[in-house]
Amino acid sequence: MSAARIEEATLRRIVMVASPLAVLLAWQVLSAARVFPPEVLVSPQAVLAAFGQLTASGELARHLGESLQRLLWGFSIGSGAGLLFGLAAALSPTFARLFDPLFQALRQVPVLAFIPLLILLFGIDEVFKIVIIAKAAFFPTALSTLDGVRGVPRAWFEVARIYRTPLPSLVWRVLIPATVPSVLSGVRLSLTRAWLVLVAAELIVADSGIGQMMEMGRQMFRLDVVMVGVVVCGVIGFALDRGFVLLQARLLRWRAQPAGAEA
Repeated sequence: MSAARIEEATLRRIVMVASPLAVLLAWQVLSAARVFPPEVLVSPQAVLAAFGQLTASGELARHLGESLQRLLWGFSIGSGAGLLFGLAAALSPTFARLFDPLFQALRQVPVLAFIPLLILLFGIDEVFKIVIIAKAAFFPTALSTLDGVRGVPRAWFEVARIYRTPLPSLVWRVLIPATVPSVLSGVRLSLTRAWLVLVAAELIVADSGIGQMMEMGRQMFRLDVVMVGVVVCGVIGFALDRGFVLLQARLLRWRAQPAGAEA
């Protein structure tokens, strides 16, 4: 690696560390100067103390575990269904004519607007939370899959038809390599949206989870607990996104390999 690239990478790491530290410093200065009342802007020390209490009592781990379990189920169901829907709509004109208008209309409706209807249908138990997360994850994955498959040159399908390529081979050898980058971008967006919607839903209707922990803190005027939830949500969301980016880079390594690299 050249010296210029090393310096660029070092500078990028310094900026990544410096920006959160600058926010933390500004937070500390504002709280110490009492620009806002302590009941409104708690100090970083109070948030750190609340974090220690919640961790020691196991409350934070319990709420976070509930949220991540819901995220796993809802995201898996929603993104899996979106993948199948996008594939079917791209490969079948009849399927697209039947369902595309409804799909395009429903994806314009904010996820949280479905909460009253879903509460009437499923109550406020776990099914409701998983369904709302699945809905958030469904549309970005379906749309990216649909666009990715439709972007495959038609000549490739013609060649596959001439050689009478079976459908499983067509999907595995043609569609997947051609659409993986687009699909993974949609799945990444789905994961981010699913996490955001999960926390928002728990803030509104839940008896556990990181969002409910924040809501209980608000009701008890424990702004330190609320800020712990805010920080944890940000850290978990960042970790999920960065983890998926690393997975995406690993899955797409073959695109960066020169021809004959595997020989």
